[in-house]
Formats: sequence, structure tokens, C-alpha cells
Amino acid sequence: MRRSGSYASRILSIVLLFIPSAMPGQAGQVKAQADTVAASDISGRSKHSFYAGSGYGSNMIYLGSTISRNQPYGYGSLIYGFDSELYASFSAVHLSGLKPFVSFYIGAISYSHVFNSWFDISAGIYRYEVEPSLSDTLFGDFTYSDLTLGFDWRLIYTKLSLGGLFSEENQAYFQIRNSRYFKTPEFSRKDAFVSFDPYVNLLFGTIITAETSTETFTTPSGPGRKWRIFNLPSGTSTIYKRKSGLMEIDFGIPVAFNGNIITIEAETAYVLPMYDDSYYPGSKGFIFLLSAIFRIF
Repeated sequence: MRRSGSYASRILSIVLLFIPSAMPGQAGQVKAQADTVAASDISGRSKHSFYAGSGYGSNMIYLGSTISRNQPYGYGSLIYGFDSELYASFSAVHLSGLKPFVSFYIGAISYSHVFNSWFDISAGIYRYEVEPSLSDTLFGDFTYSDLTLGFDWRLIYTKLSLGGLFSEENQAYFQIRNSRYFKTPEFSRKDAFVSFDPYVNLLFGTIITAETSTETFTTPSGPGRKWRIFNLPSGTSTIYKRKSGLMEIDFGIPVAFNGNIITIEAETAYVLPMYDDSYYPGSKGFIFLLSAIFRIF
């Protein structure tokens, strides 16, 4: 079922479009769908809103690749919203053990609209800018854009997302995400509740197969990734083949404390790559993300 929580919880889901854990902007690469807000929630409010957010994650995985290079990260965000549908965000990301302090920046614009009780759409464009001194270590600058359709079947909520990556090599991605949202009764003067949103996400994209005279291996084509650089002996003849297929399956359980002006969410996810690459092994196993969002006005 679609989320229908507090203002702060709704904006946290939008922030997590820009700061992915197991998803792309999960739709990022998109991780979560902007929620429906009842008319009673927004009556008397200004069309303009402003938020601050921060968080910590064990590994930032985006479009099938670890863009934090399997390192923990922290982030801070500022978000502007207009009319509960259009949002702009700017985020700075710090990676543990790397200098300068801010490793890369994320700018994003997203729009969402609910047509009725069972159908909604969202779209976004996200720009990742890495510090020049870290471009060889992390990734090259890239832009990602997506269009997502949401279908509420009552028992489950399905998102179909088609996205395009624009960098040194353009790529197309497709995601299918099924989730089941539920929450506890409201407490603390009916201003707070706890919500759960377990999900399963399938990521489809371009997979590259490299064939030599002695071995064959596969690797995903990820954001800002120079995939032709392999640790092969000098003079080795290699044939590269590209095909579209299932890149990754993600399982996650976000748990959030939702209030009127603040939401705190913890998510544990398991990432299962669908390829086997000894040179660029995929990130596999559990990851963790803790995020908070605060409404300033």
C-alpha cells in the first residue's frame, strides 16, 4: 500500500531518492515513492516548504555499483518543496577515510502526482559531481533521470521505473519494486506513529561479458564506471559483449518513527548481485542506512 504518513516522513522518502542505499535513485535509482498527503494534512499550510536532513550508511550502492567503494558514508541535505509535488534537493556526501571532507555532491529535482487511489507517477533528474581529486578513485560525474509509475493493489504497492544514465557511456535501466506499507496506531497525542515498508526490488540493466582465450567473466556497466579497464595481462586479446539482463535483487525493511516535523528511519537491506566478476566483484550482503529529516517551515 502507498505511504500516507506525516509531512516529514513524506519528505524523507524524497530525500532517499537522492541518497540511495540498496536502490537507485534506489529509482535510484530511486529508493522510495513520494507519499500521498490527505487534504486535511496540507490545509492552512503554505505551498512552500523547507527541510534539512542527514544520515549515515554502511555502503552507498547505486544502479548495481558501489559508488562509495564499499566505504561507510555520511550526508547532509537541504530540500525545498513547492505545493507538495515539486522538490529540489542539494546534498553533500562524506566518505570515511577520504579527503577532502566532502567527496561528492548530489543535486536533484523531482516531481510526483497522485491521480487517484490506485495510480500515481513521479519523475526526477539527479546530478552527481565528484571532487576532481577523487574522480579516479570513485567515479566520473554523471546524470541520472527516471520516470516511475506506481500502482496500489491494496495488498502490495508496485513501482515500475525506467531510467537513463548519462555519463561517458549512456545506459538504460529498468526496475520493478513491490512493497507492503503498514503502520502502528498513532500515539503521543496522535502526533506520532511507527511505519514499516518491506520491499523487494529487481534491477535490470546492461551487463558486459569479457571473453579471453583462457577465461570469461561478466560485470555490470555502472555509473561513471570505466568498464573496459580490467586487470588483464598486457597484450591479451579480449572480446566484449553487451546484453540487457537482471543485474541485482534487493530486499529491505525500512522502519520509521514519524512525527509532525521530524522523521527518523532505519533500514536494513540485503543486496544480491546477479553476476560473477572476479575483477570487479559486486557488493553482496547486508547494508544499513539511518536517516533523519526535519521540517524547518
